[in-house]
Amino acid sequence: MVEPWLRGTRTEIDAVRRQVLHALDLALEDIERWCAGLSDAEMNARPFDLPPVAFHLRHIARSLDRLLTYAEGRALTGAQRDALITELENNAYSEVVLAEVRAGLDDAAQRVLMISQASYEESRGVGRAMLPSTVGGLLVHCAEHTQRHVGQAITTAKMVLAQRSWKTM
Repeated sequence: MVEPWLRGTRTEIDAVRRQVLHALDLALEDIERWCAGLSDAEMNARPFDLPPVAFHLRHIARSLDRLLTYAEGRALTGAQRDALITELENNAYSEVVLAEVRAGLDDAAQRVLMISQASYEESRGVGRAMLPSTVGGLLVHCAEHTQRHVGQAITTAKMVLAQRSWKTM
């Protein structure tokens, strides 16, 4: 399978946003391939006490929302801060979590498209401490942070799937 960044798509968009969008596209493809078939119990499983797949998928959607809020020059809402606290809850329903991450990736892609290339060097504060970043820095972090958690979700999903096959032996 050819990864999104090698498909020659989105050529009408500048390179930074194009690569962020390709990273989000790849994230969705990998999530669908490795996580979409997990049961509710498997979505919440913690093999070797690792964070569950559900955490990583929730965190992807919710952190993209937070990072893009900062990139847009806005402060987080109470709802965004409250959602952060619940990312690790172990009561996930597989289809609900998958719907959230799909919607989160779609929303993030739409928001990335709305960011102007001319704004990349604009300063932005991140978090309560308003740590220094830029619009471009936040965009790149959206891509790298998403891919990091997709990798962790895949690794955990593979471990859960291996446990499934051990139980049927």
